[in-house]
Amino acid sequence: MPIIRIDGPKVSDLDRKRQFVKDVTNAASALYGLPAQIMIVLFQENTPDNVGVGGQLLIDRHKSGETST
Repeated sequence: MPIIRIDGPKVSDLDRKRQFVKDVTNAASALYGLPAQIMIVLFQENTPDNVGVGGQLLIDRHKSGETST
């Protein structure tokens, strides 16, 4: 069974998250030709103090005004 992992910032809006899971599940089901019921979607929500880009934590980049990733 396919596992779809989403790594990113926290999403607080549960309705948006529900819709995303539905859309991704349907797309994966169509791609693989497998039933939607076996698709697994996992969210790994990361805070800016747990993500580094270019040798710097995101939390520090935000503090310095450097927000592009």
